[in-house]
Amino acid sequence: LIGSVNLINLAILHRVKRFVFTSSIAVYGRNQLPMTEEMEPRPEDPYGISKYAVELDLRAAHDMFGLDFLVFRPHNVYGERQNLGDRYRNVIGIFLNQLMQGEPLTVFGDGTQTRAFSHIADVAPLIARSIEIEEARNQVFNVGADRPYSILELVDVIGRVLDVEPRIGHQPARNEVQHAWAAHDKARRILGEGPGIDLEEGVRRMAEWAKRAGVRKTPKLAHIEIEKGLPPIWTRD
Repeated sequence: LIGSVNLINLAILHRVKRFVFTSSIAVYGRNQLPMTEEMEPRPEDPYGISKYAVELDLRAAHDMFGLDFLVFRPHNVYGERQNLGDRYRNVIGIFLNQLMQGEPLTVFGDGTQTRAFSHIADVAPLIARSIEIEEARNQVFNVGADRPYSILELVDVIGRVLDVEPRIGHQPARNEVQHAWAAHDKARRILGEGPGIDLEEGVRRMAEWAKRAGVRKTPKLAHIEIEKGLPPIWTRD
């Protein structure tokens, strides 16, 4: 949050033409499906709150100083060159890294929580070309995949693509939004279509890259101020 605010201040000082910010659908909170740009954000965790705070700061900077902006709210982005060693976020990368090590796939709760997993090729090109589209100025866009999958359905897709029978290691449920997916009509109308990579194709591409990249190891979380509420598996070696 502090870093983003400092960047906004510098953008104003140096008369940047347009500030592009990657926010998140975490700003919507829960029980708003499908999530659309017209909805009132109701973030429920520090991550979503900080993202929305930067969005508000950008709007204030526009009103006060004339700084044009673009805000994108992607969700569950995955793809080649992702950090496979991050065991705390980006579930597809976590699952692939666990499979390559012969470990069970970590599923929190019963695995019925749903997300729309978005391949990077359906997100990054839209963001890149948006700065050339006049109608996109000072707008907010959801970007990503349309179809939600449960975590258990994701496990099945990975099993089919890699021709394996994944083992599941169930962990206690986390305090998280149960269902999160968004509509993208506005992005299609103004920014155009992405390639529309479905989950199986996206997982196949990422798995082929992951095999070349190899297993990644990371240390456990360190220097955490508040451990209360963290999943027990995150605080174990």
